[in-house]
Amino acid sequence: MKTSRYLIGMSVVVALLAGANCAAGEKDKARAAAKAPEKKAVAVLEPKSDSHVTGKATFREADGKVTLNLEINGAEPGTHAVHLHEKGDCSAPDGASAGGHWNPTHENHGKWGTAPFHRADIGNVEVGADGKGSLTMTTDLWSIGGAPETDVVGKAIIVHAKADDFTTQPTGNAGGRVACGIVTLAKE
Repeated sequence: MKTSRYLIGMSVVVALLAGANCAAGEKDKARAAAKAPEKKAVAVLEPKSDSHVTGKATFREADGKVTLNLEINGAEPGTHAVHLHEKGDCSAPDGASAGGHWNPTHENHGKWGTAPFHRADIGNVEVGADGKGSLTMTTDLWSIGGAPETDVVGKAIIVHAKADDFTTQPTGNAGGRVACGIVTLAKE
């Protein structure tokens, strides 16, 4: 009888110590996450195809997710497609140097979040009469400086002349490229 009470008592002590260790481990993880610097990348949008479109795209990575905040100015009122393109090259007057849509998973073009779609399919931004538009999205399919199939750094972000129809392959029938910016690591 004494042996079983002793074993039960020891089991309780072991369980309490294990719980304390788990709690300490969680606190250590929380402290490490709090100390981990936020990763940030930016792209300054410059006019292409004789447009007046400018803007800025800011990518921030925290807790395994990337949030994109896009602000554009000088665009024609209406709906404009926004995509990530495979090459960080905006040197061509029409933005063609940025290549095609970034598609590391070789999916069909589509609407973000509705399969199939590829990593470049950001979607559409509404531009008001003042020529301004904004878009925010968060995803765990991108990274900043991560694996090649998720890393947005070194890509180009393109604003198109028209809306994305989400079906035409491989471009969404989005029209010409009216702004281009290269996604680079931010220096803070």
